[in-house]
Amino acid sequence: MNKLYVNYIQILNMSKTITLRLEDNVYELLKRASEGEHRTISDYIENAALNYDWNDIFVSDDEMEELKYLFPTLRKGLKQAIEWNYTLINNFS
Repeated sequence: MNKLYVNYIQILNMSKTITLRLEDNVYELLKRASEGEHRTISDYIENAALNYDWNDIFVSDDEMEELKYLFPTLRKGLKQAIEWNYTLINNFS
């Protein structure tokens, strides 16, 4: 293995340390949650952050199937809004 490749792999695997200020009640919540999953607090926070980003960025196959059926309705609604071709309903009862 060449030295450049080894250095590249080491850089990719380097951990970063951050300082995080938390209210006592938030700390206790994270501590209990991490203990419940048999993780360290830092591992729990890292995992939670990655899951949040993953779920925020990507759409599941089921959600995509639902969206496929909504797109025609959304396009029709947008077209009607642009053409002012709609009726306002004041009373929903």
